[in-house]
Amino acid sequence: MSVNKDIFEPGRDFNYDFESAGKPAPGWRDATRLAETLVPTHCAFCGVQCGMNLKVADGKVIGVEPRNFPHNRGSLCPKGVVAYQQADHPDRLRYPMMRRGGKGSPLERVTWDEALDYIVSRWQRIQAEYGKHAVSIYSGSSMTNEKCYIMGKFARVALGTRHVDYNGRLCMSSAAMAYARAFGVDRAPLPMTDIPLTDCILAVGVNVAECFPIMMQWVWQARDKGANLIVIDPRETPLARTADLWLPVKPGTDIAVLNAMLRQIIADGLVDEEYLKTRTQGWEAVRDEVEPFTLEYAEHLSGVPAKRILAAARLYGRAATSLIMHARGIEHSTHGVDNCLACINLALARGQVGKPGGGTMMVTGQGNGQGGREVGQKANQLPGYRHIDVPEEREHIARFWGIPVEELPWEGAAATEMVHLMADGEIKSCMIVCSNLMVSLPDNQVVQKALQNLDPLVVIDFFQSETANFADVVLPGSVWCEDEGTTTNLEGRVIKINKAADPPGEAQPDWIIVRELAKRLGRGQFFPYQSALDIWNELREASKGGVSDYYGITWEKIDEQEGVFWPCPTLDHPGTPRLFTERFGFPDGRARMFPIPYQPPAEEPGGMYPFRLTTGRVVYHYLSGNQTRRLGFLNSQAPEPWVEIHPQAAARLGIVNEEIVRVRTPRFSMEVKALVVPTIRPDTLFIPYHYGGKQAANQLTNSAVEPTVKIPEYKVCAALVEKLNAPPVSPQGNGVVENFTYENAPKMFPYEIGETKQPPEKDAKAY
Repeated sequence: MSVNKDIFEPGRDFNYDFESAGKPAPGWRDATRLAETLVPTHCAFCGVQCGMNLKVADGKVIGVEPRNFPHNRGSLCPKGVVAYQQADHPDRLRYPMMRRGGKGSPLERVTWDEALDYIVSRWQRIQAEYGKHAVSIYSGSSMTNEKCYIMGKFARVALGTRHVDYNGRLCMSSAAMAYARAFGVDRAPLPMTDIPLTDCILAVGVNVAECFPIMMQWVWQARDKGANLIVIDPRETPLARTADLWLPVKPGTDIAVLNAMLRQIIADGLVDEEYLKTRTQGWEAVRDEVEPFTLEYAEHLSGVPAKRILAAARLYGRAATSLIMHARGIEHSTHGVDNCLACINLALARGQVGKPGGGTMMVTGQGNGQGGREVGQKANQLPGYRHIDVPEEREHIARFWGIPVEELPWEGAAATEMVHLMADGEIKSCMIVCSNLMVSLPDNQVVQKALQNLDPLVVIDFFQSETANFADVVLPGSVWCEDEGTTTNLEGRVIKINKAADPPGEAQPDWIIVRELAKRLGRGQFFPYQSALDIWNELREASKGGVSDYYGITWEKIDEQEGVFWPCPTLDHPGTPRLFTERFGFPDGRARMFPIPYQPPAEEPGGMYPFRLTTGRVVYHYLSGNQTRRLGFLNSQAPEPWVEIHPQAAARLGIVNEEIVRVRTPRFSMEVKALVVPTIRPDTLFIPYHYGGKQAANQLTNSAVEPTVKIPEYKVCAALVEKLNAPPVSPQGNGVVENFTYENAPKMFPYEIGETKQPPEKDAKAY
């Protein structure tokens, strides 16, 4: 709403101060001074990290108000509105617990001294007998940068183990590798506020409206200004329902569509030859690689009608400014890195990367998924996005930490590999921090065996998760608003989290728990922190000169500028909201382009498993659901999972809406309610993954991983859906609609396609 100040002058007509509206009350840092005060902070959940003010009274968080921060502008999604309810939730862990009688005995309340002394004594015995690397750390990214930093340092300096990794391995690792390989910098190149500057949005495997609802305001602004929207997704998501053009791709076949679009853009003379010549390397090989991807060949591989691919290519290729947004739909794949690189090839060919409102944008899922992978808790990284296998970078961090470089471990196992080392007995003990492996990892029968093998399994969390149920020691940590620190949102904007209340009972901030463990291990001199600010200032220094340089970002500057974008190398530097305007992150300043061949999913449908099963998020839940399944409103809206199935497939199987059915894959089966909807491909099933126990979708998913970054293939595996009393399935009666066509389905952009200028057909035409 705009206010005509000629009519309504602030402070006069209504005695209302428009300038201070929504801002925290004076003295908020001492919440005991006022009966009720507002503490400015940010949401606990997704990578948008919306600004909010927490209402505090008598030392308790009692409510929330939206905050007018640059990227959320006074809006919150359903999760943000109720996030504060975690703070004083009756399920909170409030004191340490141990199984005094060993495996199989109940968890009992113990003192902090007893718990920490036990953990350290066991770790010391294990490492003395089996070596340093027999103990591991599995950390999270829904934590502050300060906590993420200390987890990596604790593993390498206090424990001396090479086995440290984090749950971002399951989320952003494909995009991170692709951006590092193509651009030399792993970060979204532009802020969300740039989205309205684009003329065309290509959304590939990203369900913005459900997973990042507040981000949609920027999409709507672009649309209001005339931008077209193309969505590539096997489901007609809420975003796809608003699109000009929906490409209903078979899960796992996006490369065929992206390569065919690039081939058509070449044929139509829409590539930016000057940009490619002066700002990239590798274009010729990419051009040759996409040559066989005719529209018909791409249709055969992907199931998307050729005329839709043609329309998408021309709509995207003719836009003066275009933006590709992508997320887990293409990143959760055994070829997730290549999927992202195929998007980057398309953007570079059009000369878009570095333009305001143009290029590509990874849409990070976790609240601190960006910062969590930059500060040194990832298996192959050190603070500042330095690489653990580069000698000069190892020496720099070892010298900074004050340890001999020979003591700094080399790269350890990725999170998905750690589990198998636990199951095989190579890793004897693990401390898991704010991660729920029993829900988030594929093939959870192997995960259960791994957790049961650990002695001890130590869990730091604030709720008793499905993973904590297997723990030998459970330590109560803090929720986000019970400590202070920073996070880095999906744009690369570093923001400030402020403390609004103390942890309940005997619970402690995670970094204090780790500091006390380090003292007992005889390494306390390396962890002298008295506050989160002490950790932040060390992190700033550690990152100095690195790719993700935080040195110039102080907490005061964050408040003054409403967030600061890295890199920010000096105290007087304003930060870098938009990357690659003139140079990319390589010494020669040029982006790298890579030819991307088509690769099928690791597991294709066939025989008794005729469907492709995909998984994903819904608006009311977050990650493993350990937090959101406890929040009444959110859980009431989505209390259990379901399987989406197309009406034509359901009719062939005799399945009706809300009937309990069995979904089976080569690994396991689960019973779940059927949701019969026309918004999914007839050969595809969808189950949300936020649930545990017998409702966990990852009982079914394939544990195959991308070969370089080890991210699992959550988004496609072979599956069967059947009635509970169904007779044995034959390939002829498996429910798949063999001859379904999307030619007359909704979301075909009414676009004048014009003459097709396709090059001569290649061998791939024969498929």
